[in-house]
Amino acid sequence: MVETAQRFVSLQGAKRAIYAAGALMLTITLLMQSAIYSPEDYTDLNWTAIGAIALLMIVADNIQIDLEIGRQTITFNTIEIPLLLSFFYTPALIFVLLRIPLTIFTYTVRRRLPIIKVYFNVAVVYFEATLATFVFHQLGYFDAASPKAWIAAFAAIVPANLLGALAVGFAINMVQGKMTSEQVRGAAVSILGAVVINPTLGLIVVLAITVNAWSIVLLAILGIMLLLGYRLYSRSIKHFRTVGDLYELTNALDEGRQDGNLADILLTRARQLLGATSAALWLPPDERHPELSLIAHENELGVTDDPHGGTDPIRRQIILTGKTVAVSTVKSDLPSPHGEIARGLDARNAKDIIAVPLRSGTAVIGCLEVAGRMGELATFTSTEVRLMETLAAHAAIALENSRLMERLRHDAYHDALTGLANRRRFSAALLDAISVQSVPTEVVAVMQFDVDSLRDVNETLSHEAGDQLLIEVGDRLLRKAPDGALVARLGGDEFAVLLRAASAVEVQTRAAALQAALTEPLRMDKLTLDVGAAVGVVLYPEHGNDVNTLLQHLDVATYAAKRNPRSIQLYRATMESRSLHRLGLVSELRRAIDNDELTVYYQPKIALQNFELIGMECLVRWDHPEYGLVSPDDFVPVAEHTGLVGALTKAVLRSALAQCRQWRASGQHIGVAVNLSPRSLLDAQFPDELDAMLQAAQLPADALTLEITETAMVGEFGRPLSTLRRLQALGVRLSVDDFGTGYSSLSYLRNLPVHEVKIDKSFILSMSSDASDRSIVRAIVDLGHHLDLQVVAEGVESESALRILSDTGCDLVQGFLFAGPLPADEVWRWMEERTADGRVLLEKGTTLDLTS
Repeated sequence: MVETAQRFVSLQGAKRAIYAAGALMLTITLLMQSAIYSPEDYTDLNWTAIGAIALLMIVADNIQIDLEIGRQTITFNTIEIPLLLSFFYTPALIFVLLRIPLTIFTYTVRRRLPIIKVYFNVAVVYFEATLATFVFHQLGYFDAASPKAWIAAFAAIVPANLLGALAVGFAINMVQGKMTSEQVRGAAVSILGAVVINPTLGLIVVLAITVNAWSIVLLAILGIMLLLGYRLYSRSIKHFRTVGDLYELTNALDEGRQDGNLADILLTRARQLLGATSAALWLPPDERHPELSLIAHENELGVTDDPHGGTDPIRRQIILTGKTVAVSTVKSDLPSPHGEIARGLDARNAKDIIAVPLRSGTAVIGCLEVAGRMGELATFTSTEVRLMETLAAHAAIALENSRLMERLRHDAYHDALTGLANRRRFSAALLDAISVQSVPTEVVAVMQFDVDSLRDVNETLSHEAGDQLLIEVGDRLLRKAPDGALVARLGGDEFAVLLRAASAVEVQTRAAALQAALTEPLRMDKLTLDVGAAVGVVLYPEHGNDVNTLLQHLDVATYAAKRNPRSIQLYRATMESRSLHRLGLVSELRRAIDNDELTVYYQPKIALQNFELIGMECLVRWDHPEYGLVSPDDFVPVAEHTGLVGALTKAVLRSALAQCRQWRASGQHIGVAVNLSPRSLLDAQFPDELDAMLQAAQLPADALTLEITETAMVGEFGRPLSTLRRLQALGVRLSVDDFGTGYSSLSYLRNLPVHEVKIDKSFILSMSSDASDRSIVRAIVDLGHHLDLQVVAEGVESESALRILSDTGCDLVQGFLFAGPLPADEVWRWMEERTADGRVLLEKGTTLDLTS
């Protein structure tokens, strides 16, 4: 309201100034007329000359050039030609007396200008004509053939026209504000051209008539040809200027897309190119973006929100029909507005509009419009419609590319499944966080959550269910994370949270709260899932001064947390030493494999029904010259992650098969069981290589049992089933190791080509005191027998456990009750001491009666 009131006051002041300027010019005009008026000049008039001048004035008034400056229009014509004729052939004020009524008729009847503009324009014309006549008559050179008369004509007309142009410029400045330097230069060039060319043409006409009055016919033909040529030239120049403007606009749109101010550049340039008072852009909402409705007005910097939006009838019609809407209330080759379109035009307070659809392929994605052609005499035409449609095509491509870039930028820094920040964005945010000057009482904390239920859900339900689990984990972390924290999915089942806290104690409290939020029961597919996560935590600057170090230490802390299920581990340097120790084993393990420095230990497998020794499980050991006996928990994961596991597996197989051959040669008809790495199932050459090793050892295939974890058989390793079937075709026995701790998918187990299942020792060790574990063991035994599989129990360490397994009908057992893992030379001794007639003794010379 304040701006509207101020503008109203400003316009009222401008009108008063224009009326005052007009009054001043009229006063000066009357004074000049009184100075040159002489009654005797009007006693004997040349009516032929007067009639010819009047006719030329009418023709000149209809042959004009309109120069638009913002909303205003400066009109130029060839009126100087009849003015010059009046200098030489009529009394001083005849031209003025003819010019004034013609001017009033033109501005009131033909152009229908407002009263103030009629008043001011008449005053300017009256002033120009009188001043030129006054100056010429004061100089007093009336011989048309004399160069002095030519100079007098220029001296009269040029200043008069310049002063008139200055007066019009003054009025434009008062009404619409200060003209730009570009507008001033354009107007000055046109005005100077007119005030030089028009008097020259007028003098040529005067000289030709002086020589021969009929020469006016030739001059008229020449004038018509020049006029037509000028209009063709003007149209051509306008066309080339438009092409150049479109080229510049395309480059500007590309720069705007990169700089993020595409809409601002598009609307500002479109408004200027089409000479409109406003330009608007409307894009309806879609899945990723809200509605966009912007407008640019003349004499206003930038763009503002457009109140019309998608409810506007013009825009609704464009979306429905996909066609351009172009109408004008001014006489034009465009149709007049009717109905809803007229109401939409009225709402814009504009006389005309061009609104074109923006397309992406065949779909309409929005509209671009210009409204209110500047200049009272101007309006949009079909030429501008074609230009606008071309502009819209460029704009649509730029907008689509801009939105595509936004999507690419978003996707580059966000996880596609959860919408959370991804590792790239998380790393950048961590860098920003540690780059800010730290507060002494504040720490930057990074937490990593390793979800422990994803694989189970993927395999027992579906990967879609696994995706839903990940989305739910992300949502829970977002809801529970404190304000200002960044939640990210780093990949797979790993999530991270970046936050600031007052102390390490507060960080651990928040980590516990976030972990508790994850452990709340999750309903999915009519099941209630138990979700949990191991949590690793690092602090800046205590645990590292750069992003890479902090994330490396975070992985170490998380790995330590995974060793203690669902624990929270704050990074400690001792964790790092264990990891570095593992890394240091890589080159030495490779050498140990190549030099056959690894030792295979054997643990007996016994038939529970009759205590017959039926085989040995092979367990690899490494006696390191510096570290001593290295645990398989340390070097087997190293082999897994460095590509040495294939070589390690083959070394163990060659050693075990050779030893088995020796036992069989001595009369012990037993087999060997070797643990198989999941990666071996991905090796298409492995079955053939195994067949070659069996033939080299001269052993039947059923002498070998390959123990494979549930994860390897039914997990995410791509193609285990085909490899398993090839191994089965060789005749090798296949065993599911650690059954009950992985997926335990009954549907998979039924379809797998396996011969036995091996109950994990965690159930065996506790079943004597835990009824639920006894139930689990019994269920596994029953399941295995139902599927015609042998069932093996490992970890048998007590006679009570042995009796329970006997009651359940378990087939095979192994454990420290009989023997721990032994090197090959000790196995021979054990056989001598602990077997009799092929039966295994509990102790030397004793047996166990399971029937009691």
